[in-house]
Amino acid sequence: MESIGGDGCGWRQAGSRRCVKCGLAVGRVGGFVARMAESKPINPAEAGLEVRTHFVRNRNVLVARAEFSELYVDYYLHLGEQKIVVAPEHDALFKRALAAFVLHCASRPWKEMVAWTMNFQEPLVNVFLTGDNETGAITGRVFAEDVRQLEQNVFYVDVVKVGEPKRRSAVNFTGADPFAAVEAFYAQSEQRPGRLFQLGEEEFALVAEHPDCDVAWMQALTVERMRELDKTETLSLMEKRVYRWHCGCNQERMMEVLAPVMRQDASGLFGDEEKIEIRCPRCAARHAITREAMEAFVARKG
Repeated sequence: MESIGGDGCGWRQAGSRRCVKCGLAVGRVGGFVARMAESKPINPAEAGLEVRTHFVRNRNVLVARAEFSELYVDYYLHLGEQKIVVAPEHDALFKRALAAFVLHCASRPWKEMVAWTMNFQEPLVNVFLTGDNETGAITGRVFAEDVRQLEQNVFYVDVVKVGEPKRRSAVNFTGADPFAAVEAFYAQSEQRPGRLFQLGEEEFALVAEHPDCDVAWMQALTVERMRELDKTETLSLMEKRVYRWHCGCNQERMMEVLAPVMRQDASGLFGDEEKIEIRCPRCAARHAITREAMEAFVARKG
């Protein structure tokens, strides 16, 4: 399955030296080599976040529900390992978006990869998330630099299914709440109601319409009613899915992104340095690339 997380690599020489298309941040490395994120597949034996989906009988809705403490811990461990500092207001946005994203993925077909980009104008920030339902891998990051100023907030949703071209949806939304973006997407793009609820400090639920849904009942749901759903409604367990924080980026993947730039402007890429440090456009992990390794990679790929 193809990777979602960037549409190529373009250059802006000044300022942050960030790729204008995929957001890849590139900086010079002087007297040190940055820690490289190891690439390894997901280990199914490792604990992950379990998301349960239920069908509510007679109401004809799907409910996806999970407690996100473990996934949030993995996200913060990633930030610490990679020395990534996220502003508190951006962190709060990311965590709510992450919860909504995982619940949405759990409600989708297995052989599907999804990527979300939420562009907020106030605060001016992009929140990016991507996930693969086949592996249960989830990752993402905050882009707080070089964010485009637009007239409205925009929510982009990219979907890839095996054997099908990538599909993109874009909807506008108001406010600074990721839940508003997702509910606007369900209403405008999915053309069916979808509602999100925060049931506890780190517990969230998604309710999505199925055919013959009791729309009035769904629209009347409150946090209190959602907390009592097991007692007041008849639920049928549909699935249990496990998701883990995992990107899988490695040095070779980063060199694949940089290869077009290397071919066009090697001196502009490296300058007088023998190493550059770049950050993964999907998870912001640090990678160090030497000029020698990059030259060999481009030569090998032709």
